[in-house]
Amino acid sequence: MPYSFQIGSIPCHIVSDGQQLIDGGSFFGLVPRVLWERVIRPDEKHRIPAQMRCLLVQSSAGLILVDTGQGDKITPEYRTEFGMDNSNQRLESDLNRVGFSPEDIDIVLLTHLHADHCGGNTRLSDPNDAESEVVPTFTNARYLIQRLEMAEASFPNERTRTHYYPENWEHLRRSGQLEIVDGDQALAAGVRSVTVPGHTGSMQVLWVEDGSESLLFLGDACSWAAHMDRLAWVPAFDLEPMRSIEGKRNLRRQAEEKNVLLVFQHDSQVVTGRLRPGPRGATVVPEITEVAWPDS
Repeated sequence: MPYSFQIGSIPCHIVSDGQQLIDGGSFFGLVPRVLWERVIRPDEKHRIPAQMRCLLVQSSAGLILVDTGQGDKITPEYRTEFGMDNSNQRLESDLNRVGFSPEDIDIVLLTHLHADHCGGNTRLSDPNDAESEVVPTFTNARYLIQRLEMAEASFPNERTRTHYYPENWEHLRRSGQLEIVDGDQALAAGVRSVTVPGHTGSMQVLWVEDGSESLLFLGDACSWAAHMDRLAWVPAFDLEPMRSIEGKRNLRRQAEEKNVLLVFQHDSQVVTGRLRPGPRGATVVPEITEVAWPDS
């Protein structure tokens, strides 16, 4: 379900492309299961539910959508393997619930080009025909991606090639909608992107700030609240773990200073939270929560 609120005078909406079941060890890297399963219980296949949240900002530059989820260009076999249902247009449905359609989006900011963050960039022209033409989902939007991320996605190596799928961006290049940016960007009044390398070489997060209020959409710079509480907990997905730790350290310091509302993209239990003093240092106190396994 979507969540709507304001950061100062800026309306924001947390929307979602649904969830997947992902191997728990992938999200917790070197952390033993006996520790991380205290945070989230895995199923019999060692999988945990991972949300694919996106952020919609009603800004002075128009509607900004951060990430587009997995999208619908996925096979029935993929859906079964990753515990997804057969529903399509999941993100579009959430956008409709907060009063908008894909045609209304002006800017799509892509934190990075892993498939679960940008698969919804494009769609099949006929959702019932896997061979139909791939077309942009957000027909009036500019899609912004970091230069280094575009290079890494275009020339993947043995470790990264399973994360990058050209059909998620090549059609945008042809339509003239893909824009390559380099470094931090001021997107609108009070809205800016900041690169935080670690997960990928130029992973970016989004800040929304107005008056004394601030929001930070963390993306995969810190995808679960537990990763913010414990800086040493780094997902196996992260290409540069030590840079991930330093990036989180800097974000945590800023979040403490500004009483920032943190938005966690993949956490199936903590949607948002703020940092508060704890017995071992700053810890996330949840504000919006969900039930990870609602049917259990």
